Amino acid sequence: MDNVRLMDRTDTKFVFRSDCLPMLLNEIKDAYRVLEVNGVIPNRYETLYFDSDDYNLYLQHHNGKLNRYKVRYRQYVESNINFFEIKFKSNKSRTIKDRVKRKRIHEDIEGKAEVLLTEKTTLSPSELKPQLWVYYNRITFVNNKGGERLTIDIDLQFKDENGSAEYPEIVIAEVKRGKSSYSPFISLMRKNHISSDSISKYCLGIISLKPGVKKNRFKMKLRTINKLCHEKN
Repeated sequence: MDNVRLMDRTDTKFVFRSDCLPMLLNEIKDAYRVLEVNGVIPNRYETLYFDSDDYNLYLQHHNGKLNRYKVRYRQYVESNINFFEIKFKSNKSRTIKDRVKRKRIHEDIEGKAEVLLTEKTTLSPSELKPQLWVYYNRITFVNNKGGERLTIDIDLQFKDENGSAEYPEIVIAEVKRGKSSYSPFISLMRKNHISSDSISKYCLGIISLKPGVKKNRFKMKLRTINKLCHEKN
């Protein structure tokens, strides 16, 4: 894992039904190693996203703006490691992540987190507040030949102060590469006619739980996900 941290990378995402997962995992088992933390697979992630009162960071994504940020705290539950993280999507479609370790998830941005925010962005801690919790289980794979990490997220849940939403029927898979190279998983997706989809878990949570927020550009994406959730085996 230390050799594939990929803090500057390209991402390719896929969304499909969870009942497809056993077959797909069987197909890739010889091409990847799987991460085990304290004897546990999959691993639980808990993430708290921050945004402004008017959801400016969400709207930048919705409107297709590049050079945009996501700001969050994340806990890796089994290892009890916590980070404050900033993800930057550049105008060259690269994802750059900076983070600083914290003792726990906070509902404000202070100390080392504030320093990182002001160093890496033009955002102010005073304009950001907790907006959304995201929970999921993740299986992490590393390509045997290096240069690629594959994450498969299942049991997706969202929560805010007003309610919650769950998507147990879907899987969000993401291939992360430092540079373009052959990916057995992407090849498998093409073989099974599963197209890539630039879905954001944060944006999916916002459109699921915030009825007053602009979402017209995501309506097709939400319809596709709802269709997957209601398909029969």
